[in-house]
Amino acid sequence: MGTQRAKLDDIKGKTAVVTGAAGSIGAAITQFLAEDGVRVVAIDMDLGKLKSVVGSFEGDVYPYVMDVSKEDTVASVMTQIRKNVGDIDILVNVAGILSNNKLMDTSVDEWHQIHAVNLDGPFFLSKEVLPAMQNSGWGRIINIASYAWKSGGKTSGTAYSSSKAAMVGLTFAIAKQSAEFGVTVNGIAPAYVMSPMVTEQLNDEQRDKMMSEIPVRRFSEPEEIANCVRFLTSPMSAFITGEIIDMNGGFQFD
Repeated sequence: MGTQRAKLDDIKGKTAVVTGAAGSIGAAITQFLAEDGVRVVAIDMDLGKLKSVVGSFEGDVYPYVMDVSKEDTVASVMTQIRKNVGDIDILVNVAGILSNNKLMDTSVDEWHQIHAVNLDGPFFLSKEVLPAMQNSGWGRIINIASYAWKSGGKTSGTAYSSSKAAMVGLTFAIAKQSAEFGVTVNGIAPAYVMSPMVTEQLNDEQRDKMMSEIPVRRFSEPEEIANCVRFLTSPMSAFITGEIIDMNGGFQFD
């Protein structure tokens, strides 16, 4: 059976949700998808910051405020989005919060807060978008995990590492359940990206040490993560599901 050559413009007219869209990685993903002709619902907590970040992007970008950790809020906002923009074809779960606290310094409140944003959010949103994807026979869910899921956290804390490992498990589970419906579910696991998580939450000594251990001798740029998302949303990746793509500059080979 022959196959047609896949083209990036085959996703033109699709509708995407990108969470954490005011952050470095989320903004780059929003911009690139919009430039590819995808209608992008850009979600973050701070509407002012969100509008200032995505306001100059070319294409159709719709800013919405949502606390992804609250199930009722997610349901309410997604109802508005479906009414105003339409069903969602692509979901990119970027929103996340970092903690560097190790086990004995991690409070119960911190543990629950980290998991509520990093894990519950993607869980709630996946439940919101999956039925329409399955009904249409096409969908893409992409979860931004972290190298911490497999390393236990080089500099990141216990709650963050645990939440990202659980996100990978969620990715596998949804991929298994939705593949027959034409929906692919994958993750991206960056090591260190030039974002506030690196520039503000690691000190100079930590940054220098990490960079010396990365074979390419630099951190990833947000645009490189965005390009990987573009690939995973495109028809070129249609036979890939249940995969976690490492983006760590050779930090670990496996």
